Amino acid sequence: AAAAAALGDEIPAACNSMNNLNEPRQNWNIPGILPNPRDGEGGGSKWNYALLVPLLGLAAFRWIWTRESQKQIEQERSACKNTIQATVRNLKLKYEDEIIQNRRSLARCEVEQEKLKSKVQSYHVALSAQSRHLVEERRQLEQERKVLEEKKHTVQHSGAAAALYQDLMEKEGLWETQARALIKTYENSLVNRQNLFCSYFIPRQERLDLERTMLSQAAANPIAKELGIESGLRYIFDHETHCASVNNTDHSKNGRLLWIYISYWELRAELQKFKKVGKALLERPVN
Repeated sequence: AAAAAALGDEIPAACNSMNNLNEPRQNWNIPGILPNPRDGEGGGSKWNYALLVPLLGLAAFRWIWTRESQKQIEQERSACKNTIQATVRNLKLKYEDEIIQNRRSLARCEVEQEKLKSKVQSYHVALSAQSRHLVEERRQLEQERKVLEEKKHTVQHSGAAAALYQDLMEKEGLWETQARALIKTYENSLVNRQNLFCSYFIPRQERLDLERTMLSQAAANPIAKELGIESGLRYIFDHETHCASVNNTDHSKNGRLLWIYISYWELRAELQKFKKVGKALLERPVN
């Protein structure tokens, strides 16, 4: 019992001697750092302030550094945000302008395409009309030729008129030969002109020079005037645009309208011969 009482007295004393936050000057059980007043050393407050000042300085430095760093981060973030917004705004303006320009170019190209389409359609209509006109005129020439052939057959069996008819046919036959030779010359020139038109490498000026030469010759030649070659050439130059394939080496495959005109001129030369013979027979009295 006596031992238990003694132990009970020692326990509170020991607890009081432990860490008491209300008594900072007491021994905090940090051996080697704070002095123990029991050992006769009374400088505990001096050591406490010696440790507290660096800690406060470190905390203040960290707080100031954190605050300044936060300011710099916010400034950089704001600067980056402004830069991004300005870049986005400039790019938006730039690409909007590009889109507007592209749309205008597209609209202009569509308008030009419609114009070219209308022009091509008008060319097709004109070419078709001219082709029908040439076919109709050729049909009429064939009919006139048939009538003249009948007259020729009648005159050939009428004695003196037959002899006169033969003389006139020989004379006008020479004119027809000259006319066909002239038509052949223009045929070669037209084939050459169409080859220049279909070529990707020959300068355009060379074709224009050839066209001017052909027109001037047709205007000066009396046989060409009788056959109406000059007006036909102008129409061919304005509307003949057909070209064969790129790999084509046969120049005669280029062009369509020019071949119709060449056949028309040949038929007209023959018809002119018979007209001249008929006119001469009517003007000369037969004995």
